[in-house]
Amino acid sequence: MPSFSYTAFNAAGATVSGVVEADSSQMAADILFTKGYVPSTVTEEKVASESGWQAKLRKITQRVPAKDLIIFTKQFRSMLRAGVPLMRLLQVLESQTQNSALRQAIINISNNIKEGSTLHTAMERNSHIFSPLYYNMVKAGEISGNVPEVLDRVVYIIEHEAKIKSDIKSALQYPIMVTIALIIAFFVLLTFVIPKFASMFDRAGLTLPLPTKIAMLMYKFISVYWYLGLGGLVVLIVGLRLFLKTDQGRYIKDALMLQLPLVGPLFIKAIMSRFASIFAILQSSGVPIMVSMKVLSGAIGNMAIAAEFNRVRDQMHEGKGIAVPLRQAKYFTPMVVDMISIGEESGNIEEMLQQISVHYDDEVAYAVKGISEAIGPILIVGLAAVVGFFALAIFIPMWDMTKLAR
Repeated sequence: MPSFSYTAFNAAGATVSGVVEADSSQMAADILFTKGYVPSTVTEEKVASESGWQAKLRKITQRVPAKDLIIFTKQFRSMLRAGVPLMRLLQVLESQTQNSALRQAIINISNNIKEGSTLHTAMERNSHIFSPLYYNMVKAGEISGNVPEVLDRVVYIIEHEAKIKSDIKSALQYPIMVTIALIIAFFVLLTFVIPKFASMFDRAGLTLPLPTKIAMLMYKFISVYWYLGLGGLVVLIVGLRLFLKTDQGRYIKDALMLQLPLVGPLFIKAIMSRFASIFAILQSSGVPIMVSMKVLSGAIGNMAIAAEFNRVRDQMHEGKGIAVPLRQAKYFTPMVVDMISIGEESGNIEEMLQQISVHYDDEVAYAVKGISEAIGPILIVGLAAVVGFFALAIFIPMWDMTKLAR
């Protein structure tokens, strides 16, 4: 957030100066007025811009694990319920928080509140820690006067999201390790085993079969033109990473992820569960429907589906309700659309959303189990292909050698 240095007159007419954080000079002046100062000058302080690696390093070091955010939220909720004043509460949390990024965010929130910000605005100014969902939920709690109850739901969402991510990572961990082992084995055989056999076959005057020729061509490329392959790989990785940082790149990546066999349906089910769970909590917290759709668009975690949310929200502005635009949107399953339609007609959309969330939680669990069961045969086929290729490349010429020896 920008910092503004100021000179001002206090209530006694004396000149005071200092620094205040605000989004604009006008907001800085408003903050000074609330403190009883009459600003004379308000000037934005210029800060040195970060280099690319510094910005990346700062972003990495400011990541807060889900467990730390859950503990912070539970402690925040408990002390609010106990009637601890907000500023005292933040001091306690600052002193006992171990994560440095989260502790700095608490300090920033305290300073922003002292300068006149609301709690949700202060959290929004630390959006690298607190997601749009988090601070919008807190905003709903401030408006309705039930921040502790809202924080209960925030804890549920964070724990729910962490569990789903953990289940998916667990399902993919074993196949990734096996795939890496297969790649390493492939290169070891190609660079150390095949050349020795090929030289022996060449001395015997054999006509090499096609698998052996292919293996030797790959070996020659790796041994002689390795720099071309390495350079091409580096260019591909850098170009792909730069492309994926653009909105179009992220959209294409997210859309392709939803189309992948096995994992694509899993991602869709996980997103449907997240959508229904967050939507139900936002509705029960009193967040207006259009604000809820905007929060969902930013919190859903997939740009392809977020684009559909934006189209749905535009149609809702035209008075078409929720179910009709959702029926025309991609990725939303018939069950989600039909249950929301029933909830919209009966006036109990929150209950329907909760049922959708429960249903897709079970679907995600079954899908993860199904992937784990399907991955085994797929890996066996991949292993058989690698072993079969090298077996043909080595044993066909050896068989020819035995025939010549006879």
